[in-house]
Amino acid sequence: MGFDSLSVQSMSSTFCVLFFSFTFLFSLFSLLLFILRLKPWCNCEVCRSYLSLSWAKEFGNLCDWYTHLLRKSPTGTIHVHVLGNTITANPENVEHILKTRFDNYPKGKPFSVILGDLLGRGIFNVDGDSWKLQRKMASLELGSVSVRSYAFEIVTSEIQSRLIPLLSSFAAAGQEDKVLDLQDVFRRFSFDNICKFSFGLDPGCLQLSFPISNFAAAFDLASKLSAERAMSASPIIWKFKRFLNLGSEKKLKEAIKTINTFATEMINQRREMGFSNHKDLLSRFMASIDDDNYLRDIVISFLLAGRDTVASALTSFFYLLSQHPHVEAAIRNELERVIGSSSPHQQQVVSLEQMREMHYLNGAIYESMRLYPPIQFDSKFCQEDDILPDGTFVQKGTRVTYHPYAMGRMERVWGPDCLQFKPERWLHNGVFRPESPYKYPVFQAGLRVCLGKEMALVEMRSVVVSLVQQFDIRVADPNQAPRFAPGLTATVRGGLPVLVQHRGTH
Repeated sequence: MGFDSLSVQSMSSTFCVLFFSFTFLFSLFSLLLFILRLKPWCNCEVCRSYLSLSWAKEFGNLCDWYTHLLRKSPTGTIHVHVLGNTITANPENVEHILKTRFDNYPKGKPFSVILGDLLGRGIFNVDGDSWKLQRKMASLELGSVSVRSYAFEIVTSEIQSRLIPLLSSFAAAGQEDKVLDLQDVFRRFSFDNICKFSFGLDPGCLQLSFPISNFAAAFDLASKLSAERAMSASPIIWKFKRFLNLGSEKKLKEAIKTINTFATEMINQRREMGFSNHKDLLSRFMASIDDDNYLRDIVISFLLAGRDTVASALTSFFYLLSQHPHVEAAIRNELERVIGSSSPHQQQVVSLEQMREMHYLNGAIYESMRLYPPIQFDSKFCQEDDILPDGTFVQKGTRVTYHPYAMGRMERVWGPDCLQFKPERWLHNGVFRPESPYKYPVFQAGLRVCLGKEMALVEMRSVVVSLVQQFDIRVADPNQAPRFAPGLTATVRGGLPVLVQHRGTH
């Protein structure tokens, strides 16, 4: 009997060795086939530059290189063969993809697989009926006056109780030369806000002690590593690392485990407390959804959208404001006209109605996101062969990317002054007037247009109005142009070091 047991154990070990050897060899074979199919030795200049990274000698950011290529293209569209990616900065193409042939350009399975571990079946990672259901529910919730008022209360409270005291501490006497990472501040601020709004939880990330949140750190890491999957030369590479639980995939798995534990605790806590009288997003969705995993996916998706995009937009805005003090002065003048003259030492809370009257402020915010959109590009996957309005043929299965960052820098789209920061371009007889969303797809457009757009704009306006009233915020190195780190949203590599002073103290 002992011999039989030993024999079975030996056969089992042999089988395991053979199985993993076969899996490894099959993966290598699949990778070889993928490389052969892509023909990475493609002799075109674009593919050679991409594979060799020679573009980095001239351009600090990949998005700037793409902008350069799109400017040179007669149609505003290019194809990166080694990535199987058609990239466009043509507004007519954008409208075709996001509206006219919407059904032919879903997010697609490749995208869903890349972000599946983090976002699961959340609204930003699904198509079809699942997307329609979440879209309908989210539209009802986020569009209600009570929800928007609740969000405004949260933002106002966070500004008054934490953001202003924090900046005041850095602007205090004796602290004039102390550098503050404004990007980190805005990420903490946005994280507190979206956690309160989504979960009814206050993580307190913006407290003066700058506490470390394990959940926030895990969320950052998971977002970064998920985005890096999309930049991999082949999905087989990261899938193989995930299968063996190696390197970045091991870190991603651990980060997502932390996120899942946190989300589960929030759902259980809310269920124990009862959710019928709570205003947060989780409580509202729990009223109609019983599947805890589905709830987790939905709320994590909104957390990602509401935190990183707002923080990115605010970081870019204050970078540009530091470079253009005349815009800052114009915003202050408009503020005084709307609320009456005020002392820089006396903070006044501006109402939603008053902010709607600030047309120049709105123009400045839109102009900032034209040059530095929080989401620099977005991709879809073509289901059936198609021809774009500019004549570009798109083969079935091709990744199609529209590029808001490049579009904001295209002379044929915005005119010869496209590289200038000019809030006035959004004003007609002093009144703010938006452009076509296909010319300005910062909030997407068509059926997938951002549902949280108005709430994000209210949050941005509230922060800008509150800070320009009291502080002069200047980038520590004004000659340093932003360089972006890989991620799902535009994040400035190394942060945004600034100097903060109270107005009228220098």
